[in-house]
Amino acid sequence: MNKVNNNNCIIAIDAMGGDFAPLNAIVGAIDALRENNDFELLLVGKKDEIMKVLDKEKLDFPEENIVHASEVIGMKDTPTTALKQKRDSSIVVGANLVKEKKAHAFVSAGNTGAMMAASTLIMGRIPGVGRPTIGATLPTAKGNFCTVYDVGASVDSKPQHLFEYGIMGSIYAKEIFGIPNPTIGLLNVGEEESKGNKVAQAAMELFKNSDLNFIGNVEGRDILAGTADIVVCDGFVGNIILKFAESIIGLLKAKFKNYAESSFANKLKVGMAKGTLKAVLEDMDYQKYGGVPLLGVNGISIIGHGSSSTLAIKNMVLRAKEMFDKNLIKKIEDSVKHYENKT
Repeated sequence: MNKVNNNNCIIAIDAMGGDFAPLNAIVGAIDALRENNDFELLLVGKKDEIMKVLDKEKLDFPEENIVHASEVIGMKDTPTTALKQKRDSSIVVGANLVKEKKAHAFVSAGNTGAMMAASTLIMGRIPGVGRPTIGATLPTAKGNFCTVYDVGASVDSKPQHLFEYGIMGSIYAKEIFGIPNPTIGLLNVGEEESKGNKVAQAAMELFKNSDLNFIGNVEGRDILAGTADIVVCDGFVGNIILKFAESIIGLLKAKFKNYAESSFANKLKVGMAKGTLKAVLEDMDYQKYGGVPLLGVNGISIIGHGSSSTLAIKNMVLRAKEMFDKNLIKKIEDSVKHYENKT
């Protein structure tokens, strides 16, 4: 396979990634191609299994765009060990396509840890980035969104890493969400500058001395209140916030169900409001956004939920295309370099 032409977007999808692979990965990716055919799609995985799905679903797809990978990294595999032992896995082969400039983006709903490790170790980091990050975009009381970085790419961070999360998150918010000058808050135990541990206090100084739109320390309640467009924290805290936020929709559904079951009158009330409730909860549905990008690696890497539906896969692929169109990797590199030169 030849190296890519930078003017033509090529997106590789891990056909073997996810709880419902290869069916959902293949159908979702081809749905994306039908919606926006201004890119080339590569299906990475066991060729015979991919061909069976294409045949059964009567999907027209060029055989030369199937990249065979004989192994699969399972959800229970240890990421770094699996990368070494399964070098012909769909995740490793897909990441290598980006490294070798045979694709611009790699999308997977497979093993999250393996996807992050492969993206970081194989694609490499953008020059100047100390640690890549993933964010979680949460709805707020203001009707907008707040994105929290980091939510699990790593479990601890140095002040410089937190600052980099802010830089990369700001570029992403500008280019993808269309926010001209996104506000950035540093998650802390209080709003006062003197609050927090040494890492938070040192990060505060880095943000204060930058030209980012930094609004200071914010607290946990400020995330869903929409106080800032971006909230920065270490991955240990961020992942706890993410998992807690993911549980909210389940709690709300359970509360409505219990309320409806308490009486016939309540069942009618909930039934009448079902459409409204569905619309309100839609902003919290991960399928709408597909997956999350791993920012800071030298290529477009989109990581999806293991239970991703075809809709989620489609939106992951379309997000990768959008990142390519906005030249996001180069803009992050330029922004990181800008602040490197100032320090």
